[in-house]
Amino acid sequence: MSEPTATQAEVSLSASELPTVAIVGRPNVGKSTLFNRLVRRRQAIVRDEPGTTRDRNYGDAEWRGRHFTVIDTGGLLGEQLTGPYAEPVADQVEQAVSEADAIVLVVDVRSGVLPADAEVAELLRRVEQPVTVCVNKADNAAQMQGVGEFFELGLGEPIAVSAHHGRYIDDLLDRVAADLPQHAPRAAEGADCRLAIIGRPNVGKSSLVNAIVRDQRMIVSAVPGTTRDAVDTALTFEGRSVVLVDTAGIRRRGRVEPGIERASVRRAGAALRRADVAAIVIDAQQGITSQDQHVIGMALEEGAGIVLVMNKLDLLAEEEGLRNSRERQLAGRARFVPWAPIVWVSALSGEAIDSVVSAALHVAEQRRVRVPTPRLNAMLRQAVIARPPATLRGRPIKFFYATQTEIEPPTFLFFLNYPEGLHFSYERYLIRKIREAFGYDGAAIRCRFRARSGDAPTGRRS
Repeated sequence: MSEPTATQAEVSLSASELPTVAIVGRPNVGKSTLFNRLVRRRQAIVRDEPGTTRDRNYGDAEWRGRHFTVIDTGGLLGEQLTGPYAEPVADQVEQAVSEADAIVLVVDVRSGVLPADAEVAELLRRVEQPVTVCVNKADNAAQMQGVGEFFELGLGEPIAVSAHHGRYIDDLLDRVAADLPQHAPRAAEGADCRLAIIGRPNVGKSSLVNAIVRDQRMIVSAVPGTTRDAVDTALTFEGRSVVLVDTAGIRRRGRVEPGIERASVRRAGAALRRADVAAIVIDAQQGITSQDQHVIGMALEEGAGIVLVMNKLDLLAEEEGLRNSRERQLAGRARFVPWAPIVWVSALSGEAIDSVVSAALHVAEQRRVRVPTPRLNAMLRQAVIARPPATLRGRPIKFFYATQTEIEPPTFLFFLNYPEGLHFSYERYLIRKIREAFGYDGAAIRCRFRARSGDAPTGRRS
């Protein structure tokens, strides 16, 4: 396995390219439902449970030609800070408000004005940005009657909406967009690399994201399960666009609690399916575990590129010879991905942190390599001469030709006379020869085998 060298790179967040709207309010008033409605996709987890959202969650929106970024935030409790995440959530909301061009205060028409609403409103009356009071859950005419009560917050005329049903959202958008400057939309082309930060709980995924973006974008806590949403962060790294996706920790299926945690793990799986590369974070002090192997297997199954990130390098220095021990352990337990780059980093100190993105960009490029058919078939002929495949009931297995059918992940189709007789070990041999000839560092490779007569292909992902 290769180990990229660290680089000192310029990193800049891309979210500031567009005007920003922060959604704030006390817990369980429907902020995440409104966020999903504005960005027009189910990006944030929505549950009837206070405290579901903790980190800042960013998404792009457009209304009548105006493009802007929306930030979903955790619930504010005013002076009544309780629970292990109350202060970090408040810090995240304060950060979102400080970078916003406009603010939407979400309240609940069903409960009326509560002391927590009044305390949040008092804080917002001191800010310079325009604030719109969004009275959510106005699902029928009777509930609309209670909207006037929210004038007492002192933030102007409230606007009633039903985020769940999508009612009156256009009125809210008209008000908010009018306060924003005109801005060109983002470039239509996708990012150079969509990088999912995945791993089991409490290995330092959120700390790693914060270190990469040079910002406390994610809440970091020693309590497993802090991150819940799969949160996107766009940045520019050495002139190339990258989208980082921090995800919830992935535990063994039988240990996942129903409700929010299960939804979080599903979001992590969905983020992995959309990713170009998975940076699999492993606690270097603890070493690679069976659950880490499971996470690597998930990335393989989805065909994502893989970078193994050995985090907490700063703790290895405390014990002599521990890094050498972890390297030997990694070579044994991750032997099914010997082609995956390994980077040793410390999210806490920032040591070698840029090497994560550098390695991911390299792997993303490798996933897009397309091999000319003549070169592929020359490689195939040499491979078969060096090691002919086993026979099928005494009949020789003959390869006719091969071609690359896809990239991202690279997929190769081999035509032969008896595909059903090809042993899986020979497939691994061909994949090894492909890597020796054409690279594909960190890229999962798929091979398919088909009879020349047109029978259905067979194959596995490797």
